[in-house]
Order: sequence, then structure tokens, then C-alpha cells
Amino acid sequence: MTNFFPDSYTDSSDTELVQLSIDGDKKALQTLIVRHQLFVYNLALKMLGNVADAEDVTQEVFIKVITALAKFKGESKFRTWLYRITVNHFLNDKKKKAQLRVVNFESYFNEIDNVPSFELNDQEEKEFRDTIEEIRINCTTGMLLCLSKEQRMIYILGEMFDIDHNLGGEILGITPGNFRIKLMRSRKELYNWMNKKCGLVNTNNPCRCSKKTRGYITEGKVDPVNLKFNTRYTSEISELSMNKATQFTNTVDELNKKVFQSHPAQTPIQASKIVDEILNNDLIKSILDL
Repeated sequence: MTNFFPDSYTDSSDTELVQLSIDGDKKALQTLIVRHQLFVYNLALKMLGNVADAEDVTQEVFIKVITALAKFKGESKFRTWLYRITVNHFLNDKKKKAQLRVVNFESYFNEIDNVPSFELNDQEEKEFRDTIEEIRINCTTGMLLCLSKEQRMIYILGEMFDIDHNLGGEILGITPGNFRIKLMRSRKELYNWMNKKCGLVNTNNPCRCSKKTRGYITEGKVDPVNLKFNTRYTSEISELSMNKATQFTNTVDELNKKVFQSHPAQTPIQASKIVDEILNNDLIKSILDL
């Protein structure tokens, strides 16, 4: 799968794979997992802000989905059914790793302000180019974690992935109008803080990713030789979203949106391992007779 919402996607092919999987076809099950892994993993990465946790939760979600395959009656598209299970897993998960690691926007931006700033010359900016991008992605991902879990989920689906209000409402089990209102509120809270604090969207703000680079490296918050976010991708989220390759205007809201849609769409470091562990899970093997 090269797109969260590929033009070539047909629900009938998913339905066929589901039936084959229920009948014990291991290859069909593997195809089904790989087809939807990109969406689940990138949603997990933005919800949790941590690569290892995102990989763990991706596996948890697919185990939950696969154990419920026999309950899929085709009353909705399989993709919608899978996404609904995925969303509910995040919203209802009480595990420690799913909790906010950031209390609120004010404390988060205060942490950023406390990181020392250093001007980089042109040569240093070239040398640290990948690290500066890592800081940008990491920092703005942290901003998402300042939203409540529901706000974060709705923002990621509606603003980053460009899911329309009808599909968004169906996935969350709410009306399209309610999804639209909740998205508007999430966007407003996030963007108000960014416009007050972030130099990416408001040049009057002094904070710059490049100026924080040496500080983040010194404090051990970023490792230039072991990047977590600016790696393992060939596309930006905007290219894989519902409205692919969005043409942005220069309005404030569009500039804010561009910051997040330019995040990389990443593949898991342990992509193959995740699939193998799911296929070899004792519960899955017993249920599907693999």
C-alpha cells in the first residue's frame, strides 16, 4: 500500500482477503495486514509520539482486528470497520504509554523556551539539515500531544489525513456535523498556541528549529546519528492523505496545516517483524487455524 486512501482501493478485494484469512490462508492475512499497516502505524506514531510505542500498538491493533474478523459482516466497508476498531483502541486504551507525556500547551512551550538557542552559520545549517528537520517533526508532534486524545485523533484524521467529515464521523461513531465542530475546536486550540509561540507559522515569534539544534543535541533530546522521525520514508503525509498533494495557500490556517501535512509518512522500523509476530501469535493461529 503506497497511500492511506489509494485510488486503486476496492472494498471487494479486502472482503475477499478477509474470507480467505478466516479460512486459514496465511498469505491473504499477510496481504491484508501490509495493505493497512501504513495507516495504522502513522496514526499510532502521531497519537503516541514514540516510535517503539507506535510499533507495539500497531501490532496490538491488528491482533484485535484479526481476532474479530469473523464478526465482520460487510455492513460497512472493511477499511471503515478496521479504522473504527483502531480509533476505539486508542481512545479507550488505559495503558501508561497511551497517556499524555505533556500536561498542556503552556508547559510544553515553556520547555522549548528553556532549551538554549544558538545561531548556526550557513555551513552548520547544511551540516545539521537532517537534524533540524528531525527537531521540527519531533517538536510539532509534541504539540499534538498537548491536545486531549479525542482532539488529537480528530485533528490527525481530519486535518493531517484529510478524511472528510462523513467518513470521519462514521469512524468515530458521531455525526458529520459533530466531527466538523470538534475538528474546528481542535484546530483552533492548536493553532492559537502555534501562532503565539512557533516561528514556523509566525515569523514574529523568535523560536526557530535551527537555533534550538545545538541545545537539543547537548541535552540529549536529539541524536544526529540516530534519527527517529526524519527517516524511513519516501512521501509526506500530504501526498498520502485523502486529498493528495494539497495545494496550500498563504492563509494562517493553511500554513499551520502545512506544518503537519509535511510530516513524513513513515514505515515501521520493525515492519516485517510486526507482521511475522502477528502471524505467529498463538491466539491468531488458533482462531484462524494458520
